[in-house]
Amino acid sequence: MNINILVIAIITVFIIVLIIKSLLKRVIIYDWEKGLKYKKGKYIKTLDAGSYWIYKFSTAIQKVDTRPRFVSVPGQEVLSSDSVSLKVSIVTQYKIDNPFNAVTKSANYEESLYTSLQIALREIIGNSPVDELLEKRNEFSKKLFELTNKKLEEFGLKLISADLKDIMFPGELKKMFSQIVKAKKEGLAILERARGESAALRNLANAAKMIEDNPNLMQLRMIQALSESSGSTIVLNTGNVAQMVPLKSKQIEQAEKKE
Repeated sequence: MNINILVIAIITVFIIVLIIKSLLKRVIIYDWEKGLKYKKGKYIKTLDAGSYWIYKFSTAIQKVDTRPRFVSVPGQEVLSSDSVSLKVSIVTQYKIDNPFNAVTKSANYEESLYTSLQIALREIIGNSPVDELLEKRNEFSKKLFELTNKKLEEFGLKLISADLKDIMFPGELKKMFSQIVKAKKEGLAILERARGESAALRNLANAAKMIEDNPNLMQLRMIQALSESSGSTIVLNTGNVAQMVPLKSKQIEQAEKKE
């Protein structure tokens, strides 16, 4: 009798376990995920990381990966304000900040991101000349970030970075820019030579002025120059008397000291 009761109890527990398993479902949400909980098709709340049991016939959990992602937008053909055709590529990093908006506000949030970047890029490039684009590239990246981030907030996305990766010009324009760079370098070289010549002329003018004010400076300079060369004798005219001054080179003086 007792054995029959025990068997019936075991069978009953087994049946209950099977029923529970058929009705319930276990869902694990990891640290890099968020879970959107729906009951009878209606959003209830957003779940954090953890393990959850749900009634599978009326409740569902949609997991959303919230890890940062990189998106590269290849060369987009755009016209600058001075009608120059450019190919500009963009690289961005973003993450899902609001999982519910990311899933419900757009059928595909990545396509929304892609489209928003294209629109912002055309707006920025279309209002700027090529020269300004090259000179202020970092500022344009900042503008791209600001314009795109505002729109992406509606889709539950948060932009981490947005940069202009490559700017490609038509072949003729590339050649023109290389010629401009070459001309600038040549101009700088000519300017430096002119500065050097101007400095040399100023020094000569100053020297001429000093000699004009003090004629004896020329004779002193000659003595200094000759003393650095081989031994010789020069005649100095100091007033009415001419004087013979022997000069010794440094080599001769060193040889005499050794002796």
